Amino acid sequence: QVQLVESGGGLVQAGGSLRLSCAASGRASSNYAMGWFRQAPGQERELVATISWGGGTFYAESVRGRFTISRDNAKQTVSLQMNSLKPEDTAVYYCAVTATTWNAPIRAREYVYWGQGTQVTVSS
Repeated sequence: QVQLVESGGGLVQAGGSLRLSCAASGRASSNYAMGWFRQAPGQERELVATISWGGGTFYAESVRGRFTISRDNAKQTVSLQMNSLKPEDTAVYYCAVTATTWNAPIRAREYVYWGQGTQVTVSS
C-alpha cells in the first residue's frame, strides 16, 4: 500500500506563489508517474501537471508557464511550484501516483494512489 502526504497549501494573494510537496511511502522503486490534480467546488477533478519517471512533463493549458512540476525518484517526492497565482487556481490540490508505467498519463482514472488533498486559496 502506498501513502501520499501533501503539504504546502494555504492562502495567498493573486500574483503570489506557493509550493506544494507530496511524499510517497510504502512503495518499492519502480517506474511510475506522479501528478497533481485539483478540484474546485462544484467542478470535476482536473489534471494540473504530471511527470513521468524519466522526467517528461505535461501541463494543463491553464497553468502552463506559471506552474512547474518536479520529482525526486530517490526520495519518492513530487513538488509543484505555483507562480503568478490567480483566483481561478483556488481548489483542493491532490497528489496522485500511477501503477508501473514509463508514461505520464493525463487521465485521473490511470492514477491508483491519491493523497488527502491540500487547500489552495488565491484571493483577488
